[in-house]
Amino acid sequence: MMVCEYKPGLEGIPAAESSISFVDGQKGLLEYRGIRIEELAEKSSFLETAYLLIWNQLPTKEELQLFEEEIRMHRRIKYRIRDMMKSFPESGHPMDALQASAAALGLFYSRRDLHNPVYIRDAVVRLLATIPTMVAAFQLMRKGNDPVRPKDELDYSGNFLYMLNEKVPDPLAARIFDVCLILHAEHTMNASTFSARVTASTLTDPYAVVASAVGTLGGPLHGGANEEVIQMLEEIGSVENVRPYIEDCMQRKAKIMGFGHRVYKVKDPRATILQNLAEQLFAKFGQDKYYDIAQEMERVVEEKLAHKGIYPNVDFYSGLVYRKMGIPTDLFTPIFAIARVAGWLAHWKEQLEENRIFRPTQVYNGNHDVVYTPVEKR
Repeated sequence: MMVCEYKPGLEGIPAAESSISFVDGQKGLLEYRGIRIEELAEKSSFLETAYLLIWNQLPTKEELQLFEEEIRMHRRIKYRIRDMMKSFPESGHPMDALQASAAALGLFYSRRDLHNPVYIRDAVVRLLATIPTMVAAFQLMRKGNDPVRPKDELDYSGNFLYMLNEKVPDPLAARIFDVCLILHAEHTMNASTFSARVTASTLTDPYAVVASAVGTLGGPLHGGANEEVIQMLEEIGSVENVRPYIEDCMQRKAKIMGFGHRVYKVKDPRATILQNLAEQLFAKFGQDKYYDIAQEMERVVEEKLAHKGIYPNVDFYSGLVYRKMGIPTDLFTPIFAIARVAGWLAHWKEQLEENRIFRPTQVYNGNHDVVYTPVEKR
């Protein structure tokens, strides 16, 4: 039997062929279906971008209007799912609540008619429509309040912010939030996307696919970093403390949250866009006291670690944007999930096109011919 070289974490080993997104980490380039992320952030909407990712083409005006209307019609969640969510512990993390709720959708819609394009479209619409509702509902329920019903006249992002705060958001805030969703919608074969494709390869239903991906995203090495960035900025406390903090991290070889990326060796293009979005928010709604600390951190890290290819990643500025919108820190990763559902569904659909179940091998490093010892002699 041929023994392949073992790569911890499968680092650098292709797991699929995909035309969904492309990253060049040396040039700081990210494309969705060949379109630069900067162009989509400037000109597109999240739902148009989701359509592009999932169906491999930009929709016509009529197709986009139909897609938006379908999403709008499916924003509400079944009362049994809502009642189930009310029984979740108030102290539970929103990502755990989201994973359980996404999986529960499969109890209602898991026909697994995977060769039927109508079933696929219905699943796409239902997941994109209901995931934001679930996130917002749990946020209110854990405070002891009933969830807010969706507002049909609001667009995708505006409606989410409304359900979260029971207040129609400022148009600038809604647009900036929509761009944030675009930036987080897809990023090649990351951990949660790999999890989604492995689950999809078994031909289970798409709700299980998304639930497994949500569980993977919940880990601090993947989706939870922007929460830890805010905690880090709070710990640093002032611009004067930045340099000593970074020097201490370097001495201890500790990770500096929000910096460095497995792929990017220059500044993450999404971080550049998010920094601009943060400045737009601050110009209209007032400066965040932690932004000066963040800017100083970027300067000091570039001075000391740029030669190692360590620059801000997508998590560094996204938390500051969400914080300015009044979004609780532990909702940052569920919002990441709201966006990444588009990418996960695109990979689910692509996996189905030429499916083969994932069955990697392993390198066994245990013992052989061990003699069983009866329990009375142990």
